[in-house]
Amino acid sequence: MLKKTLLATAALVALAGNVMAEDLKEFRIGILGGENEADRLRNFQCMTEKLPSVLGVEKVSLFPAADYDGVIQGLLGGTLDYAELGASGYAKVYLENPEAVEPILTTVQTDGSMGYHSIMVARKDSGMTKVTDIKGKKLGYADPDSTSGYLIPVVTLPEALGGTPVKEFVAETGFGGGHENLVLEVVKGTFDAGTTWGSGVGEFKDGYSSGNLRKMVDKGILNMDDLVELWQSPLIPNGPVVVRTSMNDDMKTKFKEFMMALPESDPACFSAIQGGDFKGFAEVNVDFYKPIIDARKATIGG
Repeated sequence: MLKKTLLATAALVALAGNVMAEDLKEFRIGILGGENEADRLRNFQCMTEKLPSVLGVEKVSLFPAADYDGVIQGLLGGTLDYAELGASGYAKVYLENPEAVEPILTTVQTDGSMGYHSIMVARKDSGMTKVTDIKGKKLGYADPDSTSGYLIPVVTLPEALGGTPVKEFVAETGFGGGHENLVLEVVKGTFDAGTTWGSGVGEFKDGYSSGNLRKMVDKGILNMDDLVELWQSPLIPNGPVVVRTSMNDDMKTKFKEFMMALPESDPACFSAIQGGDFKGFAEVNVDFYKPIIDARKATIGG
């Protein structure tokens, strides 16, 4: 009996050693879909250069998923160590396995707020000027796991539409395949209007201070003069920086400290990863996202 116990203990120690060795060998970053893959890889390139020495790993690998769910499944399966999710994406992970990841940080807007908005846009030449003008039109959402691009519009738009559910108010809905593509499809006329995200800080004509519209403007693929804003949601909690819960504590601490220092140590890297201008990071935990978790559970399940 003692021999079996000793063998079992030895196996556990070996397993723990393997997990730690895995942690120290490679750090795996999941990148949400919804933007051109080459752009996403370029934005995160600075992380692959900086993190190996900070974390003591041999390499940092980037895994750009085709959509939000690709990263979500990677986090649930333990094959990713870090990702930046929207609040609804995190809620999906939490509802399936609350122990899979830990939310540790979120971004702070330039005005000090810790939230952003769902922004509904249409072509300026469409004649639409307000949200009720989408009646009988085709509305595009960004991604089924997007907070601003789907969950929040489904939950909060009915109030702006006189209490009518969105699918009863419009003629048709669909998904654009991520925020960037959704806006491009609105410009092309595939959708009459579409929901994306922005800080709501600054001017609409600039794409606001941060968010998808701002990223598209900065890349030169969107002229805000082509769009009109029809609706802006209530404030949504900024999405979390999450890490794999089973990662060793030393690596978690080093990574968190690196991220919190990044806005000052390398502003360009920080801006590239976050997609615009932010003040910095603030520490958060699961409680910050409970309203979104509850909304997702009630509206679209896990």
